[in-house]
Amino acid sequence: MEFVCLALLGILTGSISALFGIGGGMIIVPFMLYLHHLLPDFNFSTHEAVGISVMQMIFSSVFGTAINIFQKKNLCLDSAIFLGIGGFIGAAFSGIVLMYIAEKHLALTFLCVSLFTFYKFIFSVKKKPNNVVLTKWQQRGILVVIGTLTGVFAISLGIGGGVMLVPLLMHYLGFDTKKIVPLSLFFIMCAALSGTLSFIRHDVVTKDVLYVGFLLGSFSLIGVVIGTRLIDNIKAHIHHGILVVIYLASILATLNKVLGYYGII
Repeated sequence: MEFVCLALLGILTGSISALFGIGGGMIIVPFMLYLHHLLPDFNFSTHEAVGISVMQMIFSSVFGTAINIFQKKNLCLDSAIFLGIGGFIGAAFSGIVLMYIAEKHLALTFLCVSLFTFYKFIFSVKKKPNNVVLTKWQQRGILVVIGTLTGVFAISLGIGGGVMLVPLLMHYLGFDTKKIVPLSLFFIMCAALSGTLSFIRHDVVTKDVLYVGFLLGSFSLIGVVIGTRLIDNIKAHIHHGILVVIYLASILATLNKVLGYYGII
């Protein structure tokens, strides 16, 4: 029963990520907080839910990066390497961050980021990237700094960091979204690996967390394949409507937990 439920969740997460372009953390973190209602043996804290989400990201980001390099050939390796180095450095501190942030504060921060992401989705106006002139080494330095800052905050919350990377890379480096998307996947691959190692080193995750993260990550690859095949068959207005429902469900589930943590309900 446990294996089947986790396998189905992994497939669902991978499908939604590929179909709607949102990180698995938006689904996995809230779901893990309620999983004990379905599977009593799996009663995870917010910290452990973040660890599961980050470990799952390793699988989907490696898979997506491989496609970008060998099939689509749309990844700028020079930029990716320095952004990835920054992500690896920043995420290495995520285990320390989780050690000192109380569970209720972490859940509240996750809720705030979810609300901001939802707001950007509903009301965002597409902006043109800035026209930036930099030397190669200036650009590389900025990539490392952006990667480091994003790695610390995004991995500590169990999210990929795309919502932070897109505006930063557009504003400070003048990158367009077509260049940023494959860069984000490479960044997530490096940061998620570093974050998982940091969580293990600081005892944030347990064997159960590693087991669940491994299962979700493995089966999410099946979901990614399904999602990429379904995306061309869904009408735009239906696609938009489903995504709104997913965001709202995630936000309401997290809000309920936050109110409980703070003793409001």
